[in-house]
Amino acid sequence: MNPAALAFLNTGLVTSVGLSAPASCAAMHAKVSNPSETRFTGADGHWIMAHQVQLGTPQRGLAKLAHMGAMAIEEALDGIPRSEWPLVPLLLCIAEPERPGRLDGLDDQLFLDIQAALSAQFAPQSAIVANGRVGVAAALHRARSLVGADAFQRVLVAAADSFIAWPTLSYYERQDRLLTTENPNGFMPGEGAGALLVGRSSGVAGELACVGIGFAHEAATVENSQPLRGDGLAQAMNSALAEARWDLTETCYRIADLSGEQYYFKEASLALSRAIRYRKEDFELWHPAESMGEAGAASAMACLIVGYTAATKQYAPARHGILHFANDDGARAVVLTCVT
Repeated sequence: MNPAALAFLNTGLVTSVGLSAPASCAAMHAKVSNPSETRFTGADGHWIMAHQVQLGTPQRGLAKLAHMGAMAIEEALDGIPRSEWPLVPLLLCIAEPERPGRLDGLDDQLFLDIQAALSAQFAPQSAIVANGRVGVAAALHRARSLVGADAFQRVLVAAADSFIAWPTLSYYERQDRLLTTENPNGFMPGEGAGALLVGRSSGVAGELACVGIGFAHEAATVENSQPLRGDGLAQAMNSALAEARWDLTETCYRIADLSGEQYYFKEASLALSRAIRYRKEDFELWHPAESMGEAGAASAMACLIVGYTAATKQYAPARHGILHFANDDGARAVVLTCVT
């Protein structure tokens, strides 16, 4: 058994375009988006637009994150008896500590609120992964260790995140990073939650497995003036490829957490040119954030779930997938998937 093989078993997803994984992924596949006006106005006097999740009861802050997280987790655990939930570790991905406007209580209260909303307990080996978009790859890496040690049959990786809060919006607006009528080089904020149930790969036909994970750091971040070469992302990509023992001669496609800023699209292009050694005519790039907005860890989780859905519904353009994630502080991660 390849120690890197980790099977994707089931998913749950809550976004502005769907309150379940099938609904969200169908909307994303059709390039549907659903932005709406927030309660906040920008410096230009216009309402700030965002991809907001519409729930039955209006909620904000930690309460909304817990509600969305519980919905996604319950969907991902559908078919697993509740009596077995305490045997499943929950690795909860949240915003990185340096995120502007980060909510109080993320590190110590959100997990408890989600358990309370589900009336459930998860395994003591559960943990908070506070690494933003890159956190989903870090959580998969930890999940692989938990499953590989034969300690657990299944591990649940989840994410709940939001950029829709005034302290966060005001910071990114001052940095000219929000998409507005006057700034085309920016992202539209969003929110959401997702959950991915993983377990030991059985190698059965049609299974989607994580076969490689790589990490690195990029010195030329979006917030400094160093020349961008894409070295960090390329290094993470090469590390994951080495672990999976395959190269980019394989027919594959990409899914990334790109949300509209030119910096990250340029980085993705540069990194690919450094990792690939020959001209590739067709290399599809999917970015779910175009439908759900920039939602941090939740956007990254959506990438994994979109890949799983495309594989199981058999509309993925290739058996091999390259998923890459980037934090503003320079952290980079790559996850490789393969349909057996």
